[in-house]
Amino acid sequence: MNLELYRPAVHDLWFKRDLLADEATMSYNRAWGGTVDFPEDLWGRWHDAWVAREGEGRRFYRYLRELDAGEFVGEVAYRWDPDYDSFITDVLVHARFRGRGYGAAGLELLCDAARGRGVATLRDNVALDNPAIGLFLRHGFVEEWRSDEFVMLRRDL
Repeated sequence: MNLELYRPAVHDLWFKRDLLADEATMSYNRAWGGTVDFPEDLWGRWHDAWVAREGEGRRFYRYLRELDAGEFVGEVAYRWDPDYDSFITDVLVHARFRGRGYGAAGLELLCDAARGRGVATLRDNVALDNPAIGLFLRHGFVEEWRSDEFVMLRRDL
């Protein structure tokens, strides 16, 4: 698989808008409202907080880009969450690209990037009905605890 982490420019955020607007892609988010509106007038402010200021160490965001086809297939990110006192991950592959191994490869690329930036542990709170739980468990995450809504997964890097 020829996949890379791509640091998007503001004008590339059309792909994030498309990810968030796609019902099949956002099906994991049904319990919290499903699709998400991401209008262009928010792109500059969002990009500044998530991409331009990543050197502050609290957030990391990249697209997954398939190099052979030259197209974006998903996104990966982590952010500091003070409620959990931890970095929480995000791995999202567009529905039309699922089942091809991009999620697994993207998760490994994200873990490598986090480790390279001095992050010792990544966590994710995944809804109980989300099949991504299996993906995380197959890639070194362990179940830390669960609630009625989600399972908290952890990987020490």
